Amino acid sequence: MLFPKQQDRYSLHLLLFVLTLVTTTIAGAEWRFGKLFFWGPEGFSWTGTFTWAELAAGLYFSIPFLGVLTVHEFGHYFTAKHYRTNVSLPYYIPLWFGITSTIGTMGAFIRIRSRIFSRQQFFDIGIAGPLAGFVVAIPLLWYGFTHLPDPDYIFTIHPQYLEYGQDYARYVYQGAGNFSLGKNLLFLFFERYVADPALVPNAYEVIHYPLLFAGYLALFFTALNLLPIGQLDGGHVLYGLIGYKRFNQLSPILFALFILYAGMGMISPHHEPLWDDSLLVVLAPFVFFAFRGILHDNRRGLMAALGMLLAQYSLSETFPDLAGYIWAWPVYVLYLFFVLEPVTPKLRYTLYLTLIVLTAQVAIAWLYPNADGYSGWLVFGLLLSRLMGIFHPSCPNEAPLTTGRKVLGILAFVIFLLCFSPTPFVIG
Repeated sequence: MLFPKQQDRYSLHLLLFVLTLVTTTIAGAEWRFGKLFFWGPEGFSWTGTFTWAELAAGLYFSIPFLGVLTVHEFGHYFTAKHYRTNVSLPYYIPLWFGITSTIGTMGAFIRIRSRIFSRQQFFDIGIAGPLAGFVVAIPLLWYGFTHLPDPDYIFTIHPQYLEYGQDYARYVYQGAGNFSLGKNLLFLFFERYVADPALVPNAYEVIHYPLLFAGYLALFFTALNLLPIGQLDGGHVLYGLIGYKRFNQLSPILFALFILYAGMGMISPHHEPLWDDSLLVVLAPFVFFAFRGILHDNRRGLMAALGMLLAQYSLSETFPDLAGYIWAWPVYVLYLFFVLEPVTPKLRYTLYLTLIVLTAQVAIAWLYPNADGYSGWLVFGLLLSRLMGIFHPSCPNEAPLTTGRKVLGILAFVIFLLCFSPTPFVIG
């Protein structure tokens, strides 16, 4: 018998899943046909720019993508249930705008409502999701790469390419703003050794191949979850392998290295920072948010933020040729201090760590002018630092893992290396 609260809870899970299926289907149609729901080649349309057949084609993206995501989350769910842990069904997070590109979702998560009592339980629950999702992603990619359409398929998406024929790549990617997917070892393997080389799409066009795009995103989210930091799945796995004390010594170091890579090229002696005054819409609230978090006081945070922004404005008006440096570099230094502050016990140690990371980034930029990180990881680093956490909680039973589980843990990090792309999405 289901009680009313349980019925309401199940209804919420079902509603979120259905909404996410709808939003990912629309997003899949947008990526496949190269247009937005409300904004097509002929401009804005309140009634939408898609036919029903085109929307239905979005299922070729949403079903495999949500399938991998669902298997991942239920891997966690059933393992938690095995240990009699109080755990929720997956909460899916729909996200779609219709006027800008999204993948239709921010993912899904489960809520664990009771304490986990051993390293083994943390390990098993943490590793079950990525392994389950990975097992499903492999046949998806295999099928996608062995059932590629004829090369002329791309002309149904971009009729303007027809005048160049199959040599279109030499002519159509000359401007800025072209979007492509990055590379990871597993994707490269399928491209080179599984697919027919004559059918493999150009890197800028993979987004129009829904099975490949869904498979790539499955690998991306698998790698993201397996980062061995904090309470990500990879953090649970590493915690299970090395225990509470050593994990919480290693995780901050791994996080600092992650931020070091992400921000490479942000401060460089070889090129001017990218800057536009419109960025203040986002960066001004961030400056307040950062100072409030560092000072732990709304009033002092607001005063510090106003002081910094006013000083930057005055200097940029006085030295307009240096405006990009005046705005971008101090905000980035503040970002570093803000995300690294939870890693250290005292603010002066945060300052030392910030200077170490900053010095390393500038030195790398000086020696290797073309060395760039990936700014998207800076956003994820902010979420890790301030929302998810860098450290891992302890548990009553710190007994070491069995040999079999240790082998599985090593396998999980091999999967991470196969799926990880240093620059997962490229705009060039």
